[in-house]
Amino acid sequence: MLRDDRQMVIDKLKIKNFDAQPIVDAVLELDSRRRALQTESDSLLSEQKQKAAEIGSLMKQGKKDEADAAKAEVAALKTKSSELLEQMQAAEQEMNSKLVLLPNLPCNLVVPGKGAEDNQVVKMGGPEVNLPEGALPHWELAKKYDIIDFDLGVKITGAGFPVYKGKGAKLQRALINFFLDCNTEDGYLEVEPPVMVNKDSGFGTGQLPDKEGQMYHAELDDFYMVPTAEVPVTNIFRDVILDADRIPQRLTAYTPCFRREAGSYGKDVRALNRLHQFDKVEIVRVEKPEDSYAALDDMVAHVESIVNKLGLKYRILRLCGGDMSFTSAITYDFELWSAAQQRWLEISSVSNFETYQANRLHLRYRDEAGKPQLAHTLNGSSLALPRVVAALLESCQTPDGIIIPEALRPYTGFDRID
Repeated sequence: MLRDDRQMVIDKLKIKNFDAQPIVDAVLELDSRRRALQTESDSLLSEQKQKAAEIGSLMKQGKKDEADAAKAEVAALKTKSSELLEQMQAAEQEMNSKLVLLPNLPCNLVVPGKGAEDNQVVKMGGPEVNLPEGALPHWELAKKYDIIDFDLGVKITGAGFPVYKGKGAKLQRALINFFLDCNTEDGYLEVEPPVMVNKDSGFGTGQLPDKEGQMYHAELDDFYMVPTAEVPVTNIFRDVILDADRIPQRLTAYTPCFRREAGSYGKDVRALNRLHQFDKVEIVRVEKPEDSYAALDDMVAHVESIVNKLGLKYRILRLCGGDMSFTSAITYDFELWSAAQQRWLEISSVSNFETYQANRLHLRYRDEAGKPQLAHTLNGSSLALPRVVAALLESCQTPDGIIIPEALRPYTGFDRID
């Protein structure tokens, strides 16, 4: 792609506010060098074969001195070939180390923008929230009803690791089971993956080398704590060629998630607004390229149906280029209205990565002719719990306690927190 349409790649990545030109030009220069070395190497190999044939003929003719001279030439050619191979491998390795620094190209629906302020609101939904007099933010509600202990989490581990208690713990478990049931009823296969992954898995989904600083790393074993179930679930398909009857794939998983959130501070990260450990249910899909955007629409509609069942005020955003992830071609965010904080809280990102992850994962499927082709991968949160809990506590508070949404009551076993 870079060889055929260098400028298109540079222009596309400008939409993500990424200056790709230095990397693209370096990659193309290294590619040109590698191909020149390959041509020279092929020529030497051809010459070696020719000389080897001559040696046999000379030996048959009894021309030992000439045969020995030809052998010396072949040995010199082999030495030169070995040197060229080393140079080729070095050029290819350096080229690949630069290629992985290029983000995914945004699709044509993505507009330029600096950040969150330029995202496009595509839909609003849910009931308006009328808070009672003296309404409290979720951290005060958590303390009032003794359902989440942030200070105890600091004692045990540190900031960003809360302890859920009593009905707070049951609410967490209820939400996880509710989300998983919604997903499996929609045809997603539930899996329970590891919550630590190796470096190859982090590379495959694009967390490495982009986000080392945001991931918790167990250095002795060289494992990473998962920042999202997307990583282990998508890596189920690493180095896999799917037969025609095995695509699409639709999976869902619950995992705790771990993110260092380096550099995060201020009121926007208080309490449940941003955590280092949190629970999340994920959906992942592997699709044929021609089906992936219909699948994306289906995933957005599915996540919206779950939010509607909770009866909370929400909006759906299409992210601008400047607010998109390194790996995404297009992303829709879901946000819930935090009534007491008077701000929107992100609870889900639903993304299509097109072939970007599949290329790293070597994830392919067989087309109608049986030929392996790169698949498209997609994923979405359905849903991330902390901010769902924050919005639920604030929006559902009454003078008599916090009313549990009706859809959750079969899972909680109670209809209010008081």
